[in-house]
Amino acid sequence: MSHSSSWDPNKCHDWDSQGVSYTTTVRLKRDISEIYKDPPPGVVLLPNPDDITRMQAVITGPFDTPYEGGYFLFTIRCPPDYPIKPPRVKLMTTGYGAVRFNPNFYKSGKVCLSILGTWSGPAWSPAQSLTTLLLSIQSLMNEKPYHNEPGFHKERSPGDCERYNNCVKHETIRVAVCDMVEGVPSLGLTDEVKRVVRKSFLSYYDVYMTACEQNKRLDGTPFEDPHRGNVGTFNFEKLISRLKALKQSIELESREVTAMDVDPED
Repeated sequence: MSHSSSWDPNKCHDWDSQGVSYTTTVRLKRDISEIYKDPPPGVVLLPNPDDITRMQAVITGPFDTPYEGGYFLFTIRCPPDYPIKPPRVKLMTTGYGAVRFNPNFYKSGKVCLSILGTWSGPAWSPAQSLTTLLLSIQSLMNEKPYHNEPGFHKERSPGDCERYNNCVKHETIRVAVCDMVEGVPSLGLTDEVKRVVRKSFLSYYDVYMTACEQNKRLDGTPFEDPHRGNVGTFNFEKLISRLKALKQSIELESREVTAMDVDPED
């Protein structure tokens, strides 16, 4: 397992002086083309037009999980000898480094996954691809992420799974939805990422609102994170207000674009 910053795609000084091989370039083009032709549900890959080894991915939280409808942005960089060695991956959606969305997602953005060399278990194989990597990351966002922590295959205290899910659900809507759709400057979102999340927001709007309405009973109470990774107070009522404002903004933006597309002579 890797415990240093060697996991961080933004700190690849050991790669910067190395040229990307022809074989790596061909393989990356194939992997990217594979995703474009048959995109995995809830996954959008955004390559850097100036460097094929660098890319971003937006993974939408799966249905029926506390991550549902959340937009999780990952920065990815592939090594000069890819696919011999695995990419490096960092979760950017961390609420200023304050939110730990999963036992496998650290506040630093580190993604703990065996195929990345950041967790124990089956190692990366050249037979794997960007598709298998992204699906592996998405699989960590499951119905009961409490159990992702080693030694927590059973609840330590009755109700721990629900308590952890409540924290994740609140922070998903606050950070992975509202902050992402608002385009919080600290996230450094590209215009392309902003378009992706804003375009998807309205289709999930009712899901967000239902989750908030069902959990308003928790407002004013502190988080009870069994893993002690998140600190805060529930405020679903405030999230409802943010969601409504975002919906209004996006709908207004859409009407303005439509008006501009209408021929004045029609």
